[in-house]
Amino acid sequence: MLKLKSFVFNPFQVNSFVLSNASNECVIIDAACSNEEEFSRLESYITQNNLNLKMLVNTHGHVDHLLGIKYFKDKYNLPFKMHKDDAFLIETAVDHGRLFGLNVQQPPLPDDFLSEKEVLFPGEDEIQIIHVPGHSPGSLVFYSARQNFLIAGDVLFAGSIGRTDLPGGDYEVLIEGIKKKLLKLPGDCKVYPGHGPSTSIEDEKMYNSFLQ
Repeated sequence: MLKLKSFVFNPFQVNSFVLSNASNECVIIDAACSNEEEFSRLESYITQNNLNLKMLVNTHGHVDHLLGIKYFKDKYNLPFKMHKDDAFLIETAVDHGRLFGLNVQQPPLPDDFLSEKEVLFPGEDEIQIIHVPGHSPGSLVFYSARQNFLIAGDVLFAGSIGRTDLPGGDYEVLIEGIKKKLLKLPGDCKVYPGHGPSTSIEDEKMYNSFLQ
């Protein structure tokens, strides 16, 4: 049985997640912590629940989702993984952050890349990796069929979609990916976006004006 814990970090109010299984192995999805208080809050949860931190995983490479990667990778010697098509965004993260008034330490490049051929937590707790470009070229979402939830990154929000005016963004590609890959999931699938409140696939089918 998987357990999902969410945190809201940094001035951009990014939703970061700790995903753990019955063996107390866990991954951090979008480690967006930006200061000591946020680092401590995430580490305290991991320590208090006796979790074994295995990996850093990102839904995509935009700087607001990368701010804690260097800290956790350096401190815990963790592998960092994301989709290969977003690697270029890490190389420009410092300059990108400066545009938004953020003092960003250069994040490390990924140790390995994720694709749709792989899963997180193989076995009964399998998390499917789904590539949905458009917000960024390498945007990934993570889907648990068994527990019927989706960690959507900045692909899909409650009542909205990810912006497509940043480098590598493509509105048509994003809409097509959401409709072909995400709206086919069960209507009661709970969706946890990269910003803002949770929603469901059915609610987005019915009320999201971008998807009508």
